[in-house]
Amino acid sequence: MNSILSIHTIRFIALVFVQVLILNHINFLGYINPYIYIVFIALFPVKNNRIVLILLSFLIGITIDMFLDTGGIHAGACVFTAYARPLILKSSFGMMYEHQTIKFNSVEFGSKLIYFTLLIVLHHIVLFSLEIFSISKILLILQKTLFSSIFTILLSVVVTIIFSRKTK
Repeated sequence: MNSILSIHTIRFIALVFVQVLILNHINFLGYINPYIYIVFIALFPVKNNRIVLILLSFLIGITIDMFLDTGGIHAGACVFTAYARPLILKSSFGMMYEHQTIKFNSVEFGSKLIYFTLLIVLHHIVLFSLEIFSISKILLILQKTLFSSIFTILLSVVVTIIFSRKTK
């Protein structure tokens, strides 16, 4: 239990630092930006309390907001994503989620990719809707969501492949 807590604490701190110090300065083509801190929400253990995940998601989001001076949009998007996560897990993994037997290191790549895609696109739609906050700019919201999601999905999959422990 103590090693699991330390792994998640290290993951939390590392993802915040990478996001704030490196990834927020990419801003490719003016609007494409990866948000790797979503990996914390995605890889949080399924069996843990849902309220703990929502609180930790708020904490990681508000931490990013404090560094970026964005007024709570990351916190709002993270909380919404954490709240919707069980539905996304159920649609991505089906009966594995029902029986609480998901091990992210041992699931097939296709299911993991669908899970990351749904989670990241949902997060980005909420994030950019809160950032732009204008229905007349729906095309800009969708454009930023699409391109940032593709970049974030690729980066998230690469990071989870590099840092995953093989279990056989």
